[in-house]
Amino acid sequence: MHNTFEHIKKDFPVLKDNTFAYLDTAATSQTPQSVIDAISDYYTNYRASIHRGLYPVAEKATQEYEKARERVAEFIHAGTDEVIFTAGATASSNMLVYALENTFDLQEGDEIVISITEHHASIVPLQEFARRKKLVMKYIPLANNFELDYNKAAELITERTKIVSVMLASNVLGTIHDISKIVALGHKVGAIVISDATAAVGHIPVDVHHLGVDFLYFSGHKICGPTGIGVLYGKKERLNSLYPGFFGGSMIDVVEKDRATWADDISRFEAGTSNIAGVIGLAAAVTYLEDIGGTKAIHSIVADLVEYAMQELKKIEGLTVYVEADVRKNTGIVSFTIDGIHPHDIAQIAGQNNVAIRAGHHCAMPLIEELGLSATARMSLYFYNTKNDVDRLILSLQKAVKTFK
Repeated sequence: MHNTFEHIKKDFPVLKDNTFAYLDTAATSQTPQSVIDAISDYYTNYRASIHRGLYPVAEKATQEYEKARERVAEFIHAGTDEVIFTAGATASSNMLVYALENTFDLQEGDEIVISITEHHASIVPLQEFARRKKLVMKYIPLANNFELDYNKAAELITERTKIVSVMLASNVLGTIHDISKIVALGHKVGAIVISDATAAVGHIPVDVHHLGVDFLYFSGHKICGPTGIGVLYGKKERLNSLYPGFFGGSMIDVVEKDRATWADDISRFEAGTSNIAGVIGLAAAVTYLEDIGGTKAIHSIVADLVEYAMQELKKIEGLTVYVEADVRKNTGIVSFTIDGIHPHDIAQIAGQNNVAIRAGHHCAMPLIEELGLSATARMSLYFYNTKNDVDRLILSLQKAVKTFK
């Protein structure tokens, strides 16, 4: 890692003057100058479409795009023929569900099992799939300590289960789930296992082959990359038999008046002109994360900050936390409420003091309902945060308590 936290802040244009306490990385991360430079370099020096042009600039663009695929694949320990670039986690989820629907003949009454913690980007596409095919949706509930109830998961996953979807880490509770355990339960009955890793990749080490999932996806903008870019990982043997999820140029073999056939490589899942600059920016973000020490070091820094935040939050009158308390199992998220103060009012007062947090249901309404709440305030920490950022939030919370007494 860099020698000091302040040095890291200076890598980020928005943070370098140290007047902005940004505690909303779970919504989107900040972008280091090196990523901005990589994107600018593409637009300035070798702007061209990929996989088509036979001139130097186009060849350079293609080379950088495919080098980015190698970089991202290495980051999650996947093969280059297992990494698909998409417009983001939501696009990955929707594309995958459509592809699964058109590949597998699921019957009325077949089951989909997901966790109660899932983001709407996972829940809603699967709900719509279930509605169209008359499938049964089942939810794995929470156990103690805001972890999943794995005993209940073992009961819910049956011979009728065809798809299991559990996020690698919760974007509300911070909990890192035991995905390997879920994979074992799902594969035992022949189910496909999917994981939304958006709140985990870039925060903890992720090895897709070690996890054993069939599919996994995440967004680039939450790991210091640009918006509008995401990744869908699929096991090679799964992808080989998977029907495409989008259609158009670049992904075809032959198009005739009444039929079309698809390319026999990974390109059949990347229809149209890709977000080339986004892919290049994502690779630069991965390089940056590894250059500062990698995800193990990042997780260690963030765990220390979560521990400090929890300690300081206890001093706030009427405050309740909804969070995985074991910092080793938390990706840097601390959700909380304060008696008598709406989370939106908390976030507004913090914002007036140039402290960024999020308030609401965090695109996880079933989970918030399960907690018996309508909303929470959420602090989400990353390696560019410091104890001073936390202290500034604490001052804002003290001000909120005085204001609403």
